[in-house]
Amino acid sequence: MSGPITIKRGQRAKPKPALRRLVHKPAAPLVRLPLSATTLRRHLLMVFAPLAVAAAVVTLALLGFPQAWWQNVAHVAGRAGFEVRHVEVSGVKLAPRLPIYAAALDGPTNSMLLVNLDTIRDRLRAQPWVEDASVARRLPDTLRVEIIERKPVALWQYRHKLSAIDRSGQPLTAEHLDRFAQLPVVVGVGANQQVGGLLDLLASQPMLRKHIQAATYVGSRRWDLRFKSGETLALPEGDSAASGALARFVELDRANGLLDKGFARFDMRLPGRMSVRVRSDVVHPPVQREVTI
Repeated sequence: MSGPITIKRGQRAKPKPALRRLVHKPAAPLVRLPLSATTLRRHLLMVFAPLAVAAAVVTLALLGFPQAWWQNVAHVAGRAGFEVRHVEVSGVKLAPRLPIYAAALDGPTNSMLLVNLDTIRDRLRAQPWVEDASVARRLPDTLRVEIIERKPVALWQYRHKLSAIDRSGQPLTAEHLDRFAQLPVVVGVGANQQVGGLLDLLASQPMLRKHIQAATYVGSRRWDLRFKSGETLALPEGDSAASGALARFVELDRANGLLDKGFARFDMRLPGRMSVRVRSDVVHPPVQREVTI
Protein backbone atom coordinates (compact mmCIF):
# COMPACT_ATOMS: atom_id res chain seq x y z
CA MET A 1 0.00 0.00 0.00
CA SER A 2 1.37 3.24 -1.11
CA GLY A 3 2.27 5.91 1.36
CA PRO A 4 0.13 8.91 2.08
CA ILE A 5 0.21 11.88 -0.19
CA THR A 6 1.02 15.09 1.49
CA ILE A 7 -0.32 18.30 0.10
CA LYS A 8 1.21 21.49 1.24
CA ARG A 9 -0.92 24.47 1.32
CA GLY A 10 0.21 27.59 -0.45
CA GLN A 11 1.90 25.83 -3.43
CA ARG A 12 0.57 26.24 -6.96
CA ALA A 13 0.77 23.62 -9.57
CA LYS A 14 3.17 24.33 -12.38
CA PRO A 15 1.25 25.55 -15.44
CA LYS A 16 1.55 23.51 -18.60
CA PRO A 17 3.46 25.19 -21.38
CA ALA A 18 1.12 27.01 -23.78
CA LEU A 19 1.00 25.98 -27.43
CA ARG A 20 2.75 28.43 -29.84
CA ARG A 21 0.25 30.33 -31.77
CA LEU A 22 0.81 30.16 -35.53
CA VAL A 23 0.92 33.62 -37.01
CA HIS A 24 0.33 33.98 -40.77
CA LYS A 25 2.67 36.56 -42.22
CA PRO A 26 1.27 38.64 -45.07
CA ALA A 27 2.41 37.56 -48.59
CA ALA A 28 5.12 39.58 -50.31
CA PRO A 29 3.64 42.22 -52.59
CA LEU A 30 3.57 41.34 -56.32
CA VAL A 31 6.13 43.12 -58.56
CA ARG A 32 4.38 45.41 -60.97
CA LEU A 33 5.64 45.34 -64.59
CA PRO A 34 6.58 48.69 -66.12
CA LEU A 35 4.36 47.88 -69.16
CA SER A 36 0.68 47.48 -69.18
CA ALA A 37 -0.87 44.32 -70.57
CA THR A 38 -1.99 46.19 -73.67
CA THR A 39 1.47 47.58 -74.31
CA LEU A 40 3.04 44.17 -73.81
CA ARG A 41 0.70 42.60 -76.34
CA ARG A 42 1.50 45.34 -78.80
CA HIS A 43 5.25 44.78 -78.42
CA LEU A 44 4.90 41.04 -78.82
CA LEU A 45 2.86 41.64 -81.95
CA MET A 46 5.60 43.90 -83.34
CA VAL A 47 8.16 41.14 -82.78
CA PHE A 48 6.23 38.18 -84.11
CA ALA A 49 4.32 39.85 -86.95
CA PRO A 50 7.43 40.36 -89.17
CA LEU A 51 8.42 36.77 -88.54
CA ALA A 52 5.01 35.61 -89.64
CA VAL A 53 5.13 37.80 -92.74
CA ALA A 54 8.62 36.49 -93.61
CA ALA A 55 7.44 32.93 -93.21
CA ALA A 56 4.47 33.66 -95.49
CA VAL A 57 6.72 35.25 -98.12
CA VAL A 58 9.09 32.28 -98.08
CA THR A 59 6.17 29.90 -98.42
CA LEU A 60 4.74 31.82 -101.37
CA ALA A 61 8.17 32.03 -102.99
CA LEU A 62 8.57 28.28 -102.73
CA LEU A 63 5.20 27.90 -104.38
CA GLY A 64 6.25 30.26 -107.21
CA PHE A 65 3.61 32.89 -106.49
CA PRO A 66 5.81 36.07 -106.65
CA GLN A 67 7.37 35.03 -109.97
CA ALA A 68 4.02 34.33 -111.54
CA TRP A 69 2.57 37.58 -110.18
CA TRP A 70 5.58 39.60 -111.46
CA GLN A 71 5.37 37.93 -114.87
CA ASN A 72 1.73 38.94 -115.17
CA VAL A 73 2.49 42.51 -114.10
CA ALA A 74 5.34 42.73 -116.63
CA HIS A 75 3.20 41.44 -119.49
CA VAL A 76 0.43 43.88 -118.63
CA ALA A 77 2.99 46.70 -118.58
CA GLY A 78 4.30 45.55 -121.95
CA ARG A 79 0.83 45.72 -123.48
CA ALA A 80 0.50 49.20 -121.98
CA GLY A 81 3.57 50.40 -123.91
CA PHE A 82 6.49 49.39 -121.67
CA GLU A 83 8.00 47.16 -124.33
CA VAL A 84 11.34 47.37 -126.18
CA ARG A 85 10.67 48.98 -129.54
CA HIS A 86 13.91 50.93 -130.07
CA VAL A 87 17.63 50.22 -129.53
CA GLU A 88 20.00 53.17 -129.58
CA VAL A 89 23.64 52.18 -130.24
CA SER A 90 26.65 54.48 -129.81
CA GLY A 91 30.41 53.97 -130.06
CA VAL A 92 30.33 51.83 -133.23
CA LYS A 93 32.59 52.78 -136.15
CA LEU A 94 33.80 49.58 -137.77
CA ALA A 95 31.80 46.79 -136.15
CA PRO A 96 28.70 45.50 -137.98
CA ARG A 97 25.57 46.82 -136.29
CA LEU A 98 23.19 43.96 -137.03
CA PRO A 99 24.83 41.48 -134.56
CA ILE A 100 24.72 44.19 -131.89
CA TYR A 101 20.98 44.75 -132.39
CA ALA A 102 20.43 41.01 -132.41
CA ALA A 103 22.34 40.59 -129.13
CA ALA A 104 20.31 43.35 -127.51
CA LEU A 105 16.97 41.84 -128.56
CA ASP A 106 17.75 38.14 -128.24
CA GLY A 107 15.80 37.60 -125.02
CA PRO A 108 12.73 35.55 -124.09
CA THR A 109 10.59 38.70 -123.88
CA ASN A 110 10.65 42.35 -124.93
CA SER A 111 8.88 43.61 -121.81
CA MET A 112 10.92 46.46 -120.35
CA LEU A 113 10.35 45.11 -116.83
CA LEU A 114 11.72 41.68 -117.70
CA VAL A 115 14.72 42.66 -119.84
CA ASN A 116 17.91 41.48 -118.10
CA LEU A 117 20.55 44.16 -118.69
CA ASP A 118 23.44 42.03 -117.39
CA THR A 119 22.56 39.21 -119.76
CA ILE A 120 22.42 41.62 -122.71
CA ARG A 121 25.81 43.03 -121.72
CA ASP A 122 27.31 39.54 -121.62
CA ARG A 123 25.95 38.79 -125.11
CA LEU A 124 27.39 42.03 -126.43
CA ARG A 125 30.83 41.38 -124.92
CA ALA A 126 30.87 38.01 -126.67
CA GLN A 127 30.88 39.84 -130.02
CA PRO A 128 34.37 39.90 -131.66
CA TRP A 129 34.42 43.67 -132.12
CA VAL A 130 33.14 44.56 -128.64
CA GLU A 131 35.71 45.12 -125.90
CA ASP A 132 33.11 46.34 -123.40
CA ALA A 133 29.51 47.51 -123.36
CA SER A 134 26.94 49.18 -121.12
CA VAL A 135 23.16 48.85 -121.37
CA ALA A 136 20.47 51.03 -119.83
CA ARG A 137 16.68 51.38 -120.01
CA ARG A 138 15.03 54.56 -121.16
CA LEU A 139 11.37 54.19 -120.38
CA PRO A 140 8.97 53.49 -121.81
CA ASP A 141 10.35 51.60 -124.84
CA THR A 142 14.08 52.18 -125.53
CA LEU A 143 17.32 50.38 -124.71
CA ARG A 144 20.50 52.47 -124.84
CA VAL A 145 23.65 50.51 -125.75
CA GLU A 146 27.12 52.05 -125.54
CA ILE A 147 29.95 50.09 -127.15
CA ILE A 148 33.70 50.30 -126.56
CA GLU A 149 35.00 49.00 -129.85
CA ARG A 150 38.20 47.03 -130.39
CA LYS A 151 40.75 48.73 -132.63
CA PRO A 152 42.39 46.75 -135.47
CA VAL A 153 46.18 47.11 -135.41
CA ALA A 154 47.41 44.40 -137.80
CA LEU A 155 46.43 41.66 -140.21
CA TRP A 156 47.24 38.15 -139.02
CA GLN A 157 48.11 35.55 -141.65
CA TYR A 158 47.64 32.01 -140.39
CA ARG A 159 47.11 28.89 -142.50
CA HIS A 160 46.88 31.02 -145.64
CA LYS A 161 44.00 33.07 -144.20
CA LEU A 162 43.99 36.71 -143.17
CA SER A 163 42.04 38.35 -140.38
CA ALA A 164 42.16 41.75 -138.72
CA ILE A 165 43.26 41.60 -135.07
CA ASP A 166 43.44 44.04 -132.18
CA ARG A 167 46.42 44.62 -129.88
CA SER A 168 45.50 41.69 -127.63
CA GLY A 169 45.47 39.34 -130.64
CA GLN A 170 41.69 39.01 -130.79
CA PRO A 171 40.56 38.19 -134.37
CA LEU A 172 37.97 40.77 -135.41
CA THR A 173 36.94 39.99 -138.98
CA ALA A 174 38.07 38.26 -142.15
CA GLU A 175 35.79 40.29 -144.42
CA HIS A 176 36.43 43.49 -146.39
CA LEU A 177 40.10 43.55 -145.37
CA ASP A 178 40.94 46.05 -148.10
CA ARG A 179 39.96 48.82 -145.66
CA PHE A 180 42.87 47.69 -143.43
CA ALA A 181 45.49 47.56 -146.19
CA GLN A 182 47.68 50.11 -144.40
CA LEU A 183 48.12 47.82 -141.37
CA PRO A 184 51.22 45.61 -141.01
CA VAL A 185 50.90 41.86 -141.59
CA VAL A 186 52.03 39.39 -138.92
CA VAL A 187 52.60 35.80 -139.97
CA GLY A 188 52.84 32.54 -138.09
CA VAL A 189 51.57 30.55 -135.13
CA GLY A 190 51.19 32.79 -132.08
CA ALA A 191 52.05 35.95 -134.01
CA ASN A 192 48.69 37.45 -133.06
CA GLN A 193 49.46 37.00 -129.35
CA GLN A 194 52.80 38.80 -129.73
CA VAL A 195 51.61 41.69 -131.88
CA GLY A 196 51.59 44.13 -128.93
CA GLY A 197 55.31 43.63 -128.31
CA LEU A 198 56.03 43.97 -132.04
CA LEU A 199 54.17 47.27 -132.23
CA ASP A 200 56.14 48.61 -129.25
CA LEU A 201 59.37 47.53 -130.97
CA LEU A 202 58.46 49.29 -134.22
CA ALA A 203 57.25 52.38 -132.39
CA SER A 204 60.79 52.84 -131.06
CA GLN A 205 61.96 53.40 -134.66
CA PRO A 206 59.18 55.37 -136.37
CA MET A 207 61.31 56.28 -139.42
CA LEU A 208 61.83 52.59 -140.20
CA ARG A 209 58.27 51.60 -139.35
CA LYS A 210 56.85 53.02 -142.57
CA HIS A 211 59.14 50.77 -144.65
CA ILE A 212 58.01 47.50 -143.01
CA GLN A 213 55.42 45.42 -144.83
CA ALA A 214 55.18 42.26 -142.71
CA ALA A 215 56.68 40.45 -139.73
CA THR A 216 57.02 36.68 -139.34
CA TYR A 217 57.11 35.13 -135.89
CA VAL A 218 59.81 32.47 -136.24
CA GLY A 219 59.85 29.43 -133.99
CA SER A 220 57.57 31.15 -131.47
CA ARG A 221 60.57 33.10 -130.19
CA ARG A 222 61.74 35.92 -132.52
CA TRP A 223 60.80 38.15 -135.49
CA ASP A 224 61.85 38.41 -139.13
CA LEU A 225 60.91 41.82 -140.56
CA ARG A 226 60.15 42.11 -144.28
CA PHE A 227 60.54 45.51 -145.92
CA LYS A 228 58.44 46.86 -148.75
CA SER A 229 61.58 46.95 -150.91
CA GLY A 230 61.92 43.16 -150.54
CA GLU A 231 64.66 42.68 -147.91
CA THR A 232 64.31 40.62 -144.72
CA LEU A 233 65.85 41.57 -141.38
CA ALA A 234 66.34 38.70 -138.90
CA LEU A 235 66.21 39.97 -135.32
CA PRO A 236 67.54 38.14 -132.24
CA GLU A 237 65.43 36.66 -129.46
CA GLY A 238 64.36 38.79 -126.53
CA ASP A 239 62.85 42.27 -126.40
CA SER A 240 66.05 44.03 -125.32
CA ALA A 241 68.27 42.30 -127.90
CA ALA A 242 65.74 42.86 -130.69
CA SER A 243 65.38 46.54 -129.79
CA GLY A 244 69.16 47.04 -129.77
CA ALA A 245 69.62 45.26 -133.10
CA LEU A 246 66.86 47.29 -134.74
CA ALA A 247 68.35 50.55 -133.48
CA ARG A 248 71.78 49.55 -134.84
CA PHE A 249 70.25 48.66 -138.21
CA VAL A 250 68.67 52.11 -138.42
CA GLU A 251 72.07 53.69 -137.82
CA LEU A 252 73.68 51.56 -140.53
CA ASP A 253 70.90 52.28 -142.99
CA ARG A 254 71.15 56.00 -142.32
CA ALA A 255 74.90 55.93 -142.88
CA ASN A 256 75.10 53.48 -145.80
CA GLY A 257 71.65 53.24 -147.37
CA LEU A 258 71.03 49.50 -146.97
CA LEU A 259 67.46 49.33 -148.23
CA ASP A 260 66.67 48.95 -151.92
CA LYS A 261 70.33 48.40 -152.81
CA GLY A 262 70.13 44.83 -154.10
CA PHE A 263 70.34 43.04 -150.74
CA ALA A 264 68.08 40.11 -149.93
CA ARG A 265 68.62 39.48 -146.22
CA PHE A 266 70.20 41.05 -143.16
CA ASP A 267 70.85 38.66 -140.27
CA MET A 268 71.52 40.29 -136.91
CA ARG A 269 70.89 37.35 -134.62
CA LEU A 270 74.51 37.28 -133.41
CA PRO A 271 75.50 40.20 -131.18
CA GLY A 272 77.92 42.64 -132.83
CA ARG A 273 77.70 40.97 -136.27
CA MET A 274 75.50 41.21 -139.33
CA SER A 275 75.35 38.74 -142.20
CA VAL A 276 74.34 40.25 -145.53
CA ARG A 277 73.10 38.29 -148.55
CA VAL A 278 72.87 39.83 -152.02
CA ARG A 279 69.89 39.06 -154.24
CA SER A 280 70.35 36.38 -156.89
CA ASP A 281 69.19 38.71 -159.66
CA VAL A 282 72.02 41.09 -158.76
CA VAL A 283 74.82 38.57 -158.27
CA HIS A 284 74.63 34.98 -159.40
CA PRO A 285 75.13 32.82 -157.50
CA PRO A 286 73.92 34.78 -154.45
CA VAL A 287 76.71 36.16 -152.29
CA GLN A 288 76.57 36.23 -148.48
CA ARG A 289 78.98 38.32 -146.52
CA GLU A 290 79.47 38.81 -142.81
CA VAL A 291 80.53 42.15 -141.40
CA THR A 292 81.31 43.34 -137.90
CA ILE A 293 79.03 46.07 -136.64
